[in-house]
Amino acid sequence: MQQKSIAIYGRAFNSSVVPYVEQLFSYLKEKDITIYIYSDFYDFLNGHLTCPDSFLRYYSHNDLPKDILFLLSLGGDGTMLSAVSQVRDSGIPIAGINFGRLGFLASIHKTKIIQALDDILAGRYTLQARDLLEVGSDQQGIFGDTNFALNDITVFRHDTSSMITINVALNGEILNSYWADGIIIATPTGSTAYSLSCGGPIIMPGSGNFVITPVAPHNLNVRPIVISADSELELEIESRTDKYILSCDSQNETLNTTTKLRIKRASFRVHLIRLASDSFFGTLREKLLWGLDVRNY
Repeated sequence: MQQKSIAIYGRAFNSSVVPYVEQLFSYLKEKDITIYIYSDFYDFLNGHLTCPDSFLRYYSHNDLPKDILFLLSLGGDGTMLSAVSQVRDSGIPIAGINFGRLGFLASIHKTKIIQALDDILAGRYTLQARDLLEVGSDQQGIFGDTNFALNDITVFRHDTSSMITINVALNGEILNSYWADGIIIATPTGSTAYSLSCGGPIIMPGSGNFVITPVAPHNLNVRPIVISADSELELEIESRTDKYILSCDSQNETLNTTTKLRIKRASFRVHLIRLASDSFFGTLREKLLWGLDVRNY
């Protein structure tokens, strides 16, 4: 029988979760599973605990074998977003252990690691495909080969208190000129993140839509709009400083206003591992306190 292999990815975390990581490593060692661990994360862990000698390092997505069962992300939702750059279009699914607070993406609680991994290794899970956004420009390469986002692509004003103007065309037709601090283009996955805090709607994963949400618009009658995921957007930005900030999930670049943007659905999806206990609406009820009378809290 071919030995099972998984990959582990993570970033720096609080030392209070070290016991949970040790529990995870002991479990994996007992299961005789080949572990590929991200090199930078391995170096961080060695300052807090002893990593098993059997762990194999990998340095980039190019080092991951194609027969990896899944990638295990250790951290919060931000770590899950960063983990997407590790699997890219390989089709390797991602499972997230939540060492953070909110946990919309990293759905496995740190106290339920063993139970969750038992279910995953036994095949008791489903794969949920999530759309990504891709940003590009004719003027220059942006973010190299990691120009995709699972949550959102955003444009912000740079080094000024004045608003910027974002001229948006949808499939070649003028949509609107947004006078605002910025604009967010979010996937259904990202609809519960920054877009939600700016008044955007919650979109169910798999619904085939994106949402455009302005950030502090000058005109109060400018509202978020849900568009088809098959749409292609073109953005031209005007600013007093001739610069703006472009964000692609956790990546940021400062660009000149001469740089026009094209945003569309990426050519691939990522697959998230979901257990039977996971529920999109259950997560919403828990995290957003739906159905809970908080008036006397």
